[in-house]
Amino acid sequence: MHNVTAVAHRGDPYRVRENTLASLRSALRRGADAVEIDVRLTRDGVPVLLHDDTLKRLWEHDRPLRALSWEEVRGVTDDGVPTLSDALTATGGGRVMIDLPGEPDVRAVRRVVDAVREQGAEDRVYYCAGAPAMLAVRAADPSAEIALTRTTPAPPRTGLLDAIRPRWLNYRFGLVDRALADRVHRDGYLLSVWTPDTRRSMRRLLAVGVDSITTNRIDVLCALRDGGPRATAPGAP
Repeated sequence: MHNVTAVAHRGDPYRVRENTLASLRSALRRGADAVEIDVRLTRDGVPVLLHDDTLKRLWEHDRPLRALSWEEVRGVTDDGVPTLSDALTATGGGRVMIDLPGEPDVRAVRRVVDAVREQGAEDRVYYCAGAPAMLAVRAADPSAEIALTRTTPAPPRTGLLDAIRPRWLNYRFGLVDRALADRVHRDGYLLSVWTPDTRRSMRRLLAVGVDSITTNRIDVLCALRDGGPRATAPGAP
């Protein structure tokens, strides 16, 4: 089996609250090659880790993030939401995949790219999202590593690929079969998938030859990939 990059989706969310420093550290301890994080901006332009547009689901605070300053976010979450800079420091030399959820504008994308540059982390960070966000990343950093997210099996338009210049095509895992994997590789790209959480799905994707898997169960993926004892646990999904 070729080497597959194991990416921890929002850290280790089955054990520790997602997109927190503790979750990222837990994922790395459990063998993750990279951690995936979601980054949005506060009202005053601070990049922080949060998938949703409000703090309701994780922090029981229903105001939109964009309506809160960084100091207000710190206050209502008891310092639970880390900044992007904090996350890059906490992951040490580890790889970080930055997802830009929602519809980030050019200003927001530039601020995120600037924060990565300020930390000197360009060589270990790569970005994923749909075409509008990735076009903005490419404009902000001509050398950025990009995983273009796809929600349809249809191949991206040639003009779009030429403009974004992704290294990866990043597909929802249920769309991926051997034919799609072969086409992606034949076209000269690496194939990443998100987010299978059962052993059956992970085994299938490993068998068709994907290059990276993003999952909420990073320990299960690492065991399957590396042939550890948990890979064959009886009765496990």
